[in-house]
Amino acid sequence: MIRISRIPIAALATAVLLALPSPSADAQGERRGTGLPLPRFVSVGAEKANVRRGPGQEYDVAFVFVRPGVPVEITQEFDTWRKVRDSEGAEGWMFHSLLSGERTALVAPWEDGGPFPIRASDDATAGVVAYLQPRVTAKVAECTGTWCRVEVQDLAGWIEQDRLWGVYPDETFGE
Repeated sequence: MIRISRIPIAALATAVLLALPSPSADAQGERRGTGLPLPRFVSVGAEKANVRRGPGQEYDVAFVFVRPGVPVEITQEFDTWRKVRDSEGAEGWMFHSLLSGERTALVAPWEDGGPFPIRASDDATAGVVAYLQPRVTAKVAECTGTWCRVEVQDLAGWIEQDRLWGVYPDETFGE
């Protein structure tokens, strides 16, 4: 006589699901940490932040950020590590807790000229409220796709989006 074991369907379904590959693993085996879009801009959130040659503390330190608020672009994720690029193109890996979601940008870091006008509204004819030198770090509160509202210390105003490193062309966010 042949005996047939009856396995509850729920147990069988659980076993099948456990055998499937994790949806967070991509085809190359890299695990994504957040599922957020890549690339994306964030800022350095720590007073001192090591940037390593690989995604782990066993890798050598490539360079160190010594000022919070500097914008960086996340280009890859692996577990709790983020591969970042700075405005000069230097790349390395940072532990996720050293980064902040606060948006910042550098004013025209590729230019030696300047200063650049900050206007009262997102209009090229609006009054100038201040001028910013190249490489000044500003908080970015909002972008329309052509203009961004920035804050530097106690002043706020609008600057043309293409004058900033830390936002993408045509990117919109904020109020």
